[in-house]
Amino acid sequence: MSSYSSSTLHQARGGKFKKAMVQYGIILAFIALCVVIAVAGEWAVATGLWTENYFLSQENTLIVLRQISINGILAIGMTFVIITAGVDLSVGSVLGLAGIVAARFATTSNSMAIGGNDWPLLMPIAVAVGIGLVCGFLNGIVLSKYRLQPFIVTMGMLSAARGLTLLTTDGNPVSQLRDNFRWLGNGYVLGIPVPVLIFVVLFAIAWFVLNKMTFGRYVYAVGGNEKSARTSGINVLRVKVIVYTLCGVLAAMAGIILTARTGSAQTSAGASYELDAIAAVVIGGTSMVGGIGTLRGTLFGVLIIGVMNNGLDLLGVQSYYQQIIKGALIVFAVMLDPSRKQQRD
Repeated sequence: MSSYSSSTLHQARGGKFKKAMVQYGIILAFIALCVVIAVAGEWAVATGLWTENYFLSQENTLIVLRQISINGILAIGMTFVIITAGVDLSVGSVLGLAGIVAARFATTSNSMAIGGNDWPLLMPIAVAVGIGLVCGFLNGIVLSKYRLQPFIVTMGMLSAARGLTLLTTDGNPVSQLRDNFRWLGNGYVLGIPVPVLIFVVLFAIAWFVLNKMTFGRYVYAVGGNEKSARTSGINVLRVKVIVYTLCGVLAAMAGIILTARTGSAQTSAGASYELDAIAAVVIGGTSMVGGIGTLRGTLFGVLIIGVMNNGLDLLGVQSYYQQIIKGALIVFAVMLDPSRKQQRD
C-alpha cells in the first residue's frame, strides 16, 4: 500500500473517530461521570463515611430526575432559542413571576388569593402559561421587529419580570397551596414523579417539532444564516417570535412545577436559573453562534449538571467548588464549539 493510500486511510479513520466523538461524546461523558461518582461512593462506604452507596439507590435516582425536570424544561426552550443564534436571559424571572401568580390562584389564604380561594386546578395553570406566553411573545416581537440584540431585550424582560414578581405580593411569599396543585410537583404516577412525566412529554413533543416538522428546519436555517433564510422565503420574524414565545411558555411551566414542589412561591424563585439552562444547552453541544444543536445533547447536558450537583452534594463537596466545576465545563464546551461546527459543515 502506498504512503498516499496509508495517509488517506489514516485521515478517514481519524475523521470517523471525530464524527463519533461529536455524536456520542456527550453520552460517554455522562457515563464516565456516573462511574466516577459511583466509585467515589463505594470508597465512602469502604471508609465508613457512608453506610451504603446512596448515589446508586433507586430513591436517589428519582430525586435526581425530579430535580433536573425543572432545568430540563427550561433547557428545551433555551435550545430552540440558541439554535436561532439568540439567548433568553429572562427565563428565570418569568419562571418566578408565573409561579407566584399561579400560587395566588392556588392558595387557601384569603389575604393572598385573587378572586377567592376555590379556583379549579386549571385556573392557576392557564394564568401562569398565559404570563409566560406574553413575556416570550414580547421578547420575540421586540428583538425581531426592531433588529435588537437578544441579550439586551431579554435582560430588560429579566428586570421587568422580577419587578412585577415583587410588585404582585409586595415582596411577600405565597404559601398554603392546595393539595391538588402541590401534586404537580410532588405527586407520582405509577411510581414516577409527575414533574419527570411532564418533562418527558414536553421533551418528546419538542424533539418531534425540531426534527420532524418543517418549522424545525426553519429554526436551524435562521440560526445558520438569517439573511439566506430570509432570501429563501422563510419568515424570520415569525420563527423568532414563535421560538421566544415557546421559551416563555416553558419557563412558566417550570415555574408551576417549582412552586408546586416547594409548596410556596418565593419572590426570589428562579434567580440564576437561566444560567443553568444555558449551561445545559452549551454542554450538550448547541453552538452559541446558531444553526447547530440537538435536544438529545441538551438532555445529556441537563443530566450531567444534575448528576454532578447531586453527586458532589452527597460527597460533601462545598457549593463553591461545584460552581467552579460547572464554569469549567461551560468553558470547555464552548472551546469545542468551533470543531463541532466544522464537523457538521
